Formats: sequence, C-alpha cells, structure tokens
Amino acid sequence: MSEGEQSAEQAAAPPQELKRGISPILLLLFIVGDMVGGGIYALVGKVAGVTGGAVWSAFLLALTLALFTAFAYAELVTKYPRAGGAAYYVHRAFQSPFFSFMVTFAVLMSGITSASALAIAFAGDYMAAFIELPTIPIALLFILLVTVINHYGISESVKVNALCTLIELGGLLLIVAIGVVAVADGSGDPSRVLQFKGEIAIPWAVLAGAGLAFYALVGFEDSVNVAEETQDPSRSFPPALLGGILIAGMIYVLVTIAASIVVPTAQLEASSGPLLEVVKQGPIRVSPKLFAVIALFALANSALVNAIMASRIVYGMSKAGVMPAIFSRVHAKRHTPTVAIIFTTLIAVGLIITGDVADLARTTVLLLLSAFIIVNVSVLVLRRDTVEHKHFRTPVIFPIIGVLVCAGLLTQQAADVWYRAGLLLGLGALLYGVNLLAKRYLDRN
Repeated sequence: MSEGEQSAEQAAAPPQELKRGISPILLLLFIVGDMVGGGIYALVGKVAGVTGGAVWSAFLLALTLALFTAFAYAELVTKYPRAGGAAYYVHRAFQSPFFSFMVTFAVLMSGITSASALAIAFAGDYMAAFIELPTIPIALLFILLVTVINHYGISESVKVNALCTLIELGGLLLIVAIGVVAVADGSGDPSRVLQFKGEIAIPWAVLAGAGLAFYALVGFEDSVNVAEETQDPSRSFPPALLGGILIAGMIYVLVTIAASIVVPTAQLEASSGPLLEVVKQGPIRVSPKLFAVIALFALANSALVNAIMASRIVYGMSKAGVMPAIFSRVHAKRHTPTVAIIFTTLIAVGLIITGDVADLARTTVLLLLSAFIIVNVSVLVLRRDTVEHKHFRTPVIFPIIGVLVCAGLLTQQAADVWYRAGLLLGLGALLYGVNLLAKRYLDRN
C-alpha cells in the first residue's frame, strides 16, 4: 500500500472513542465509592464540634441539600451523555469560551485539590499506624500509582473502585454494628444523639454543620464525566446517581449516630481519627490496625475517582474546543485520555508539595459549590435546547432551590477559604489567555 493510500485510509477511519466499559452496577459502585470516601473517616468529629452530639442532623441536611443539585445533574447527563461534566453543560448553555474555561478550571481544580488532599491524608496518620515515613514523598508515590491505574483503563479503574468501595462500606457498616451493640448492652449513651451545642441556635448549628458535612457528600458529580464510557447512560444514570447519593447519605447518618452513641462528643471533636475512636471504645473487639487498613482503602478509592474525574473533564472540554486539542488524544491501546491524565497529575504533584489536607479540602468545597450554582442555572437555560433522544427531566423548582441552597452553604465558608479560592480562580483567568494562544497555535499546526 502506498503512503498516499495509507493516509487516505487513516482519514477515512472513524475517530478513536472511549471504551464503554462501565455497567450500571459498576456505575452505582463508582458513585457510592466516590462519596463514601475519606471525608466521613475524618469529618465526624469536626462536624460534632459544630452541632454537638446530634451530628447526624448536619449530615441529613447536607444529604437533602445535595439531592437538589443531583437532580440537575441527572437531567443534564442524560440529555448530553458525554465527558466534560459541568464545564460542558455551561459551555452548551452560555456559549462563552471564557466562562466555560473558568467553570472547567474550578471543577477541575476541585477534583485535583481533593485527590491531593487525600494523597496527603493517605501518607499521614493512618499510614503511621504501621510505619512512619516522610509524608510528602509517600503522597507523591501514591498519586503516581493512582495515575498508573487511571491510565491502564476505565474498566480496570472502576473495578478497583468497586473493590475499594466494598471494603470501605464494610468498615462503615462495622461502625454501625458497634453502635447497635452498644445500645443493646447499655455501654453507649443514646441520649447524646439529641444534644446540640448550646452556644448558638439549633437551626444555625445544623446549617453550619451541614456546610462542613457537605464535603463528605460531594463526589456524585464526578460520575457524569465518565458518561461516554457508560453503557446506555440515558437509562443508567438517574437511578445510579440518585440511588448512590441516598445509599451514601443514609450510611453517613447511621455512622454518625453510632459514633455519637459510643464516644463522648468532646472526645470525637478532639480526635483526628474519630471512627478509630469508635472502634477502640466500642463493645465489638476489632484490631485498630485492621480498621486503619480499611481507612487507607477509603482514601485511595476517593483519590482514584477524583483523578479519573479530573482527567475526563480535561478530555471532554478539549473535544468541545475549549481546551487545546492535544488533551483529547486517546491512547491507541488503552483507550484512555493519556495527555489529560499526565496534565492533571502534574498539577496534583504541585499541590501535594505546597498544600496541606485542611486547606485543600476546604478549597474543594467552595469551588464545587460555586460550580453547582452555575450547573443549576444551566439546567434552566438549556430547557430551550431539545435533543432527539429521551432523557430525565427534573421539576423546574429543584434547580432553583439548588441555587439557593448552594449560596446558603457558601455563606458558611471562612474568609481565608474565599481568599485561597479567589487566588486559584485568578490563576485560571490568567491561564485562559495562555490556553487561547496555545489552542490557536495547535490549530494552525
């Protein structure tokens, strides 16, 4: 075959597409696994410090508030079943390259900041239960391992996710079982679950706690970025998305009730590993090291899902023309977005070296809440855009409530968090100019 014939054949060949390797069950586990991650293992005590022993009330409110935005995502992902997530929806709704890029940057950074925070947490106290090693080098090695799994393939990645999800769910169900036994044998104190902090009014305490607990519930939005790799997404996503949130949220409520029953509120608040305190004090004898292993699996699983999400956002927006075309390149054998994966990993490395767990976690929440507001508005704007296939349709009042809810939770964020997020978004605006020049250069060559 001549060189000209080869070129003609390559031009006629269909473009490479991502592999549809995610079944409905794997999608459900993907969503639950992303939500039931490191947040619940670390946040119970912090939320208890805000609400008191009735820590479950903050998680229940956060669950209710998250559902409104989840309905918006369910409509958009079934209407536009492709990679890109929030950034693609905003681009479709407003047709503004700059606005789309800023949303892309905010959501992208939320995923990378979350994965970076989890990598640092992985290398911290839970790892120290077995061996004390320098935190930053271990976190860097960990994020590189996550990158390798992400690159290897989406089917393999979500199967690893499914395994980790089952392990971490087992750990949380163990906490629930400890709470049940503590009530049955009288070693716990059920009255604590109805005790609130006395310093402020109960509604404000619950709202403030929900603003913090919301971090443990984010993650459901990550799943829309693998829409192009999901089997029959228009049918699979609504039950998996809404069902996954309800499963994770109700487990959280039960876990927080059990923790409050078994461990005094002040002790929960003071502990950096509150669920480990439940294991140590509960009536069921379980090795603390075994539970530390479960916690490490939870942290690893959440980091993997966040890494997958971030790379698929870059890939999806590249296909939409908002990011440079190089980021849409797919590995010929693995069918994964290799360049996008490398790009997001390099950012994560920089964050791990320069950040810490608390700063990165709080920044994640603020960036996501800002994006959620825009996603809810996009649902309303895109109602005038019709598609040929059937899709889920949310009641019009839900995205309106979603906007108000997210704005309310933003009021609970501290000034230093706003300052940090503002610096990141300012960097995004600066990078937009670089991106525009790079795209024009790549389009010419």
